Amino acid sequence: MAAERGELEERIIAKEQHTKEIDLVNRDPRCINEDVVKVDFEDVIAEPVGTYSFDGVWQTSYTTFTVSKYWCYRLLSAVLGVPLAVLWGVLFALISFCHIWAVVPCIKSYLIEIQCVGRIYSLCIHTFCDPLFEALARVCGSVKVSLRKET
Repeated sequence: MAAERGELEERIIAKEQHTKEIDLVNRDPRCINEDVVKVDFEDVIAEPVGTYSFDGVWQTSYTTFTVSKYWCYRLLSAVLGVPLAVLWGVLFALISFCHIWAVVPCIKSYLIEIQCVGRIYSLCIHTFCDPLFEALARVCGSVKVSLRKET
């Protein structure tokens, strides 16, 4: 009963992932491009004190930079956005496929095999090294060191 409920919940969650509404206002809810893409006019072009252009040139440059950046991004995303989304979708599907069907089974297989090797290694260490170190501990355990200050 609990397994059926869990399976039903997984199906509902999977269906919601493909049919959920997207937020058209906040398009970066996890802030993954917070530091990378925020490039304003002041981040690229700046005039130091004493080297100013005409105010009209500065204002026109600001407007030109901002508008051209905005429209170039919109045109590039309109032309290349969907094909790149398909490319990235296929790439991440391949990565997911390889991870699910190759990487995880290999890791699980390795862990199972290494557990057997680990037990044999542990047995050898306990058989051969433990008596040696216990004997050395008894020999060195009777050594006493004392410090004295000579004047």
